[in-house]
Amino acid sequence: MRQEVPGDRRRQAAGRAMMSDSETSPTDVGGPSRAVMIAAVALGVMVIGAILVIAATRSAPPQPVAIAAVPAPQADSPACHALNDALPQRLGDYQRAPVAQPAPHGAAAWRDGRDSAPVISRCGLDRPAEFVVGSPIQVVDRVQWFQVAAPPQSAGDAGRSTWYTVDRPVYVALTLPTGSGPTPIQQLSEVIDRTIAAVPINPAPAG
Repeated sequence: MRQEVPGDRRRQAAGRAMMSDSETSPTDVGGPSRAVMIAAVALGVMVIGAILVIAATRSAPPQPVAIAAVPAPQADSPACHALNDALPQRLGDYQRAPVAQPAPHGAAAWRDGRDSAPVISRCGLDRPAEFVVGSPIQVVDRVQWFQVAAPPQSAGDAGRSTWYTVDRPVYVALTLPTGSGPTPIQQLSEVIDRTIAAVPINPAPAG
């Protein structure tokens, strides 16, 4: 019968202690901690949420604007071509919108929403019949304008008006919807003053 010596007992006890440690200690496999994984998932959710918010709030492209044809004998003049080439993409809150075909020569449109009432400019029109000697004129950024109120066709048309430049070699009309504010006519006046030289006004005789 084998006699157990004290050294053997110490080695056996150490072996049992090592086995106990290996069984009870968590194994480190080098993976990410639980906190890191939670943070990564939260970040992914936030990014997806931001993308969805941006997609939901992005404004839809404006719909084409139907513009009725009116006499515009100078729409193809060099002055109108110069003005149309210089028209901005935005007039205040209004974004340039396509014009439905057939598009009148010298016409352009802007909208502040998909189906909102548009701002419309026309170049090369005839002198407005209402513009006679003594008519009131308003100056906006060195451009003289004459206002013609449009007869309302519906409740949404109340307040709509059309302004004509009267001190340029071609007449430019700007139709403004209700609530458009002064910015569109101010910005267009700057473009007109930059591209078309001023001339003396030429109203029709009164009466």
